[in-house]
Amino acid sequence: MMAFKYISLHYLKYFAIILSALVLFLVGFDYMGSAEKLDLSANLLLIYVVYKSFYAIDMLLPLSLIFAMISTKIFLIRSNALVSFYSLGYSQIDILKPFIVVATLITFFFISLHGVSNFARADEFAKNIRKNAQYLNPTRDLFFTYKDKFVYFSEMLPLQESAKNIRVFTLLNGSLKEVLVASKAMYKNNAWFINKADVITKPDEINFNSLGIKVTEQKNLQILEGFRPKMLDQIYEGKVNFAIKDALDAYFLLRSENINTDIVKSAIYKIFIYPFFVPALIIIIFFFVPISIRFLNISLFSFIAIISSLSVWAVLFMLIELSNHKTLPSEAAILLPIFILFSLAFLQLKKYRSIA
Repeated sequence: MMAFKYISLHYLKYFAIILSALVLFLVGFDYMGSAEKLDLSANLLLIYVVYKSFYAIDMLLPLSLIFAMISTKIFLIRSNALVSFYSLGYSQIDILKPFIVVATLITFFFISLHGVSNFARADEFAKNIRKNAQYLNPTRDLFFTYKDKFVYFSEMLPLQESAKNIRVFTLLNGSLKEVLVASKAMYKNNAWFINKADVITKPDEINFNSLGIKVTEQKNLQILEGFRPKMLDQIYEGKVNFAIKDALDAYFLLRSENINTDIVKSAIYKIFIYPFFVPALIIIIFFFVPISIRFLNISLFSFIAIISSLSVWAVLFMLIELSNHKTLPSEAAILLPIFILFSLAFLQLKKYRSIA
């Protein structure tokens, strides 16, 4: 228990220092490169920096956990604390446990942050501020199918949960039967509500004896139940930074409509699977570190460990981007590499147990 607490506290300290430094570096570097373009008010500039910080945390937190483990292990070796713990009867597994427990808990917290839309879409919001001086732009000219209907929104405002100039086309036996025309719709209680709309109905048979097109006015209509504005915006724009609820809702909706779900699956795997490369990589690196400074070239080990961690992180990041663009299946780009890392970590643990 003494070793667990001692190592955990130092690990958390190094993690906080490294993450703060990396986030400040990325945000500061971005600000210096974009300062001329950011002709913004003080409020918008502050919001831009906050969103960029969220994006930096999203990208760098897993890497910071690994760097913190390397730093903590070097500290334990330099201070001879590691040798002392082994002398007191602690095993390598006992020393490894604090790293795994703390890293796993932080990883779960990191995943939970993606339940907040502002965190998950931080980079998108920051780009909108830099480009248009507003963090969420209206989505224009949406045309999509939903439950055998074709729907057109001239403009949708996800934050206000409203849409303008709506057209809903209903087909019957492959032929246009009815068109709903409305100037505005509001999303509430899990559906889109229209106060007033004109419904244009085409006769079943078009000839000289038919009654012709019929136009009726209807009020208090409810359409597109379950199709939330933010989810609709993400799907239509082909964006990949989903919040957890949006990603799950989008996946089940697209699957029910027999629409390709590759991008949404990639987003789900990135949220729930990708962060767990951290515990696996910690286990792999941990067993390559000698217990004493006598057997270790600190500079060489630090260089190799950091370069190796960066390489693994960069490869995973590249594979995720390839998956987002449908170049690789998400299972091959995300699930397979994580499975390989966990297999290597398991082999390391198995090798240690056989020696012990």
